[in-house]
This record gives sequence, structure tokens and C-alpha cells, in this order.
Amino acid sequence: MIIGIDSSTSICRLYFATGGDIQKIDWDIGRELADTLIPYLREQLNTRGMTWEDISGIVVCKGPGSFTGLRISLTVMNTIADSKGIPIVGESGDTWLEKALKRLDAGENDQLVMPEYGREPNITKPRK
Repeated sequence: MIIGIDSSTSICRLYFATGGDIQKIDWDIGRELADTLIPYLREQLNTRGMTWEDISGIVVCKGPGSFTGLRISLTVMNTIADSKGIPIVGESGDTWLEKALKRLDAGENDQLVMPEYGREPNITKPRK
């Protein structure tokens, strides 16, 4: 199974691809992604009768979009890919999923996907 994630907006999109079938789940995460991403992924795997060991590849949307959402999801997905020794591929834009799945199918592996925010970060000055 290949899993995919797009957390560039407040609606997180998860993808589960097996064979030619792709299931998409829209998940309204609000501000809870850091606390709920791993438990939610585990729940979705269990619902499909699968475990972490059944994941053979990961595709991610690397932006542009939400600084916090992208940072959290890419950190989690990069960690899963590294710890399981499976490939991870990241792409940007509206057709990121199709491009990433093609690259993964061709045997590509980014090994580490960095976010593309689409603009410079807005860093506020410390108050003290």
C-alpha cells in the first residue's frame, strides 16, 4: 500500500493506494494535526486491515501552503519512510499526487522531502 498526504490547508487529505485503487479521505484537522496524525493514520490502516508494515511507499504534497501543516506532516512522513526503509516522493502543485505516484512507480526516492511554502516565512520579532 502507498499512503499519501496533503496538509497544505486546514483540510488534510489522506490517500491510500493499492493496485489501481486510490481512496481519498478529507479530514478537517483544524489545529490538531500534531496530536492526531499518527493515531489517525493507525486507525485508517486498521480500518483497512493493515499495519505500518504494509506501507510500501509514501507520497506527499510539499506545498505551497500552510507552514505548520506542511512542517508537521512532512516530518512525520519522512520519519516513517526512514524508519521503515521505504521510498518517499514529494511533489508540488495541483497535480502533485499523479506526479508523485509516477515517480514512485519509476523507482524514485527523494529520501527526504522538504516543504515548499510558496513565500518567505513571516517571523515575528520577540517581545522581550
